[in-house]
Amino acid sequence: MKKVILYTDGACSGNPGPGGYGAILIYNNIEKEISGGEKDTTNNKMEMMAVIKGLEMLKEPCEVEVYSDSAYVVNSIEKGWIYSWKKNGWKKADKKEVKNIDLWERLLKLMETHKVTFLKVKGHADNELNNRCDRLAVSEREKFA
Repeated sequence: MKKVILYTDGACSGNPGPGGYGAILIYNNIEKEISGGEKDTTNNKMEMMAVIKGLEMLKEPCEVEVYSDSAYVVNSIEKGWIYSWKKNGWKKADKKEVKNIDLWERLLKLMETHKVTFLKVKGHADNELNNRCDRLAVSEREKFA
């Protein structure tokens, strides 16, 4: 399997409000930037869309390291919460319905194709690629502001 690195970030002004996402895919030292946004969204949705859109760019099964500053995304996968939610009919431990079910289902489907590992990075710190993703996301968000 090809090994791909995927950096992602989302941004939202207000929650909900205008938002954007940015992602950088890296394979064999070649980088590809992608970005997009929505007029009325949430930060968590944009964080998820960055990962989803990045994984959707891959044309064959790959081993992917996803770097995100979103505890929501990283913890939901790496701590196994998403699997419990799905098993329990998309209900959390407090019996409330999980938000963004449609996006979680899209992400799970992509994770069936690719071998994906999620790694948490500190946001707005000295990580150049995370900061570039943030700039992409903010730029997209501004198109809707």
